Amino acid sequence: MKISELRAGMGNVNIKARVIKKEETRTVNTKNGARRVANLVIEDEDKNTIKLSLWEDEIEKVKEGDEIEIENGYVSEFRGELQLSLGRYGKIISLKH
Repeated sequence: MKISELRAGMGNVNIKARVIKKEETRTVNTKNGARRVANLVIEDEDKNTIKLSLWEDEIEKVKEGDEIEIENGYVSEFRGELQLSLGRYGKIISLKH
């Protein structure tokens, strides 16, 4: 799947991309208490980009420049911008550093 094909509400998204930017980790208060989150910008082979939100332990699994694969992600819209998330059932795999 390509980033240009992603639409809000899509689930079971599998995509390969490269991390081109990793923002600072921040702490947010959720209904489950304080949690760490970091936003990344990822780019596919066609140079299309999307934000990817990673939570807690997933944050340390990748760094800028990594080639990654997202399995079973989902797409939402936040402040008018598409965003890719792993959710409870998604998985991120670092392919090479």
